[in-house]
Amino acid sequence: MAGGDGLRFAFGTLTVVPVRVTRWDREAARGGMRAAPLVGVAVGAVAGAVGAGLHAVGASALLSAVGAVAVPAVLTRGLHLDGLADTADGLGSGKPPAQALDIMKRSDIGPFGVLTLVLVLLGQVAALTACYGHGWVYGATSAVAGAVAGRVAMTLAARRGIPAARPGGLGAAVAGVLSPRTAWTVAAGCAGLAALAGAGFAGLTWLRFLLAAALAATAAESLLRRCRTRFGGVTGDVFGALCETAATCALLVLSLR
Repeated sequence: MAGGDGLRFAFGTLTVVPVRVTRWDREAARGGMRAAPLVGVAVGAVAGAVGAGLHAVGASALLSAVGAVAVPAVLTRGLHLDGLADTADGLGSGKPPAQALDIMKRSDIGPFGVLTLVLVLLGQVAALTACYGHGWVYGATSAVAGAVAGRVAMTLAARRGIPAARPGGLGAAVAGVLSPRTAWTVAAGCAGLAALAGAGFAGLTWLRFLLAAALAATAAESLLRRCRTRFGGVTGDVFGALCETAATCALLVLSLR
């Protein structure tokens, strides 16, 4: 379990929650990446509650979904979305690894990044619209499951054997801090909890939640392999891209209820 330093590291680096990160060493990073799914629970709970609140006052499923999608962007100050856009620009540039990494460090967003952001946000809104169409409880639960799936992808990317693409930054701070066994145990535990959450609904919904968790991790792992091949490892931007990719994949699966 993550201790106090790990929780402060997780919330202080992955959200805008005013937490004072007192340690920035490998041990704190290890606890922080183990605790990343807890950040997903917190962010997803707020997102789901906002969507549910809008639903309760008569808003359409679409407006409820927009509210739910906006919350993680606000609570992370767009950090993961920015990482997604930068990673898309780096992957789409066709440049050698060093030049691609330089492109990712720039403050502007290129055409690949813009297109990826638009499609991902549209996908998230469309998926949550369908989820809230099944009622606010299902919509809110799906929002939490998607947020957790995104942070599980971060936990998996912090396992040993996955190097940092460059020194410095969040990527270098957390790269390789977890053993593969620990990372996959956290992922399996979160998948089990997702299935348990789905068991509260009728039929085989528990299986849909389990599949959402599994397919989200699979999609993130595919992107991670591509980034390792293309950049030589992970960066903070790659972690953000993995989070958004996994979250979107999970929501898409859950929307097909």
